[in-house]
Amino acid sequence: MTATSRKRTAVAGASLIALVGTVLAATPAITAAAAPAAVDASPAAMLAPYYTDLDLTGDDQVTKADLAVLTEHLGATSASGDWATVSAADTDADGTITAADLAALSQRMIYDDGPFTLVEASTIDMQAAMNAGVTTSVAITQDYLDRIAAYDRTKVDSASTGRALNSIVTTNAEALAAAKTADTERAEHGMTSMLLGVPIAVKDNYDTKDMPTTGGCGCWDDNQTDTDATMVAGLRGAGAVILAKASLDEFAYGFVSEFSSNQPAGSSLLVASPYNTAQTAGGSSGGTGAAIAANLAGIGFGTDTGGSIRIPSTYNQLVGIRPTVGLASRDGIIPLALSQDTGGPIARSVTDAAVALDAVTGVDAADPVTSAQSGKVPTSYTSSLDGARIGYVTSMVGTNATAKRLFDASVAKLEAAGATVVPITATTAFNRVLSEGSGSTNEFKHDLDEYVAKHLDPDVTARSLQGILASGEYVPSRKSTYESRDLITDAQYQAWAGPTGSHTTQLATGKQLVTQMLDDQDLDSLIYPSGTPYGTQSTNMRLSPNTGMPAITVPMGQATAADGTITGAGVNLEFLGRSFDESTLIGLGYAFEQETKARTTPALYPALG
Repeated sequence: MTATSRKRTAVAGASLIALVGTVLAATPAITAAAAPAAVDASPAAMLAPYYTDLDLTGDDQVTKADLAVLTEHLGATSASGDWATVSAADTDADGTITAADLAALSQRMIYDDGPFTLVEASTIDMQAAMNAGVTTSVAITQDYLDRIAAYDRTKVDSASTGRALNSIVTTNAEALAAAKTADTERAEHGMTSMLLGVPIAVKDNYDTKDMPTTGGCGCWDDNQTDTDATMVAGLRGAGAVILAKASLDEFAYGFVSEFSSNQPAGSSLLVASPYNTAQTAGGSSGGTGAAIAANLAGIGFGTDTGGSIRIPSTYNQLVGIRPTVGLASRDGIIPLALSQDTGGPIARSVTDAAVALDAVTGVDAADPVTSAQSGKVPTSYTSSLDGARIGYVTSMVGTNATAKRLFDASVAKLEAAGATVVPITATTAFNRVLSEGSGSTNEFKHDLDEYVAKHLDPDVTARSLQGILASGEYVPSRKSTYESRDLITDAQYQAWAGPTGSHTTQLATGKQLVTQMLDDQDLDSLIYPSGTPYGTQSTNMRLSPNTGMPAITVPMGQATAADGTITGAGVNLEFLGRSFDESTLIGLGYAFEQETKARTTPALYPALG
């Protein structure tokens, strides 16, 4: 990014401060090299500017202390000698501190004693309510467990085509104890993290020491690891409650989220979208997407090799972040293709996704690719649409009636908010980036063998693809997939994913080409539709994995009857940017989210009576 565009997007107070790369001191297994020396790891640094930019006491958050300062200066005017002390809180800009300014400041406090509603609650809502004593982590956790029990395996859709969600593989028997610990921490030390006491569901390919990690396969129902995945350890270190394991497409292979975990041999279940249970929730992180959309957990985590975070996000009107490969450790996550695998958050808002991402980033010796982030991750960043330059490749828009209508409307909103939107014509080399295939065929056997050797419970007998096939406990339709993957030789793997392999070379070329495109056009981001109503838009999902560059997907609206597609289905807008510049993308995504407010709540899953 040029100095001009970097300055242009760093507009104070315009969107979301995202501390990508900050590591809380309590986070285990992540080295101090993950964060620049000047990083502020305090909870306040993770708040959106709405809750920080009227700070009067210098702690970067609005609290009762700020209200006390402003109260002491009631009646002060711009002519007063101490005006500079309180001028930031003159919200109506009338040159006088009045009761109206006091009221406006009080609204910026994260401490709140108003009513708390679980459905659609954000991390800020939860923290405000827990800080004020309106609720507790134990109560919130129990409420989510109750919603899972009431809704997840129950067919609540009265339509003949309706199905159960099937979004959760298992709940955590230790969740309430963890929530109690978080409540004790808050009582003794206050809000030590924006995730303190927040219940989180992780995809069931993340190792968890208190729940089995099945990968969606019945053959691994008993895979109880004795350690957490590094990202899970980061969440626990930030005080989050690991609530449940979310279902997924078996071994994260496909987009329909069909799994055999805890099912009789030869049978399987499909995950449904909470907006239309006749439709898939997408995949492979479909269980995470369905659970978060239906308000069965506070925040979710998925993995993405070729679209598996972003597809469930667009199908279920959620925000998903696919980080730069190397920003968050993959150690302890069942791999699909390590050349492109990455884990990241799926949430109901950009703020929630950013707060969650912050807890899991950092250098981890167990995943050497994370060393690439050292010195490249900003401490904090704010971005706005005003003055931003955003490009789009015209061929990526497609012709789907819903996706094109919503994309065109989004471009208009971006421009109205002050962004310059630049159309770009695809080149042959760019199309080659989009057409590069997934590594899942050539890499799965090799990478799975490494996970088995390092992490798999010694008592699990299915310790190879042949063992999985012999067990008979897998999704029946996947038999030929496992057979063909088992035939991949080490020579084929090296020719594809080795240091000079064709895939390795193409990914590096793709990153260089797209980065140069951004530089040549002085762009902050590229945008494109993440999908179509319950479908994908050509090869759009491949741009991020085929470059290793980060992307955030944000709801941009729903299909209407006039579109002639699937009425009510959500479609997202995706922002892609430079490696390790998640902060800019998060800021742009937040600003777009505030312009559109496009997410809706699934009517089939209301608050419990």
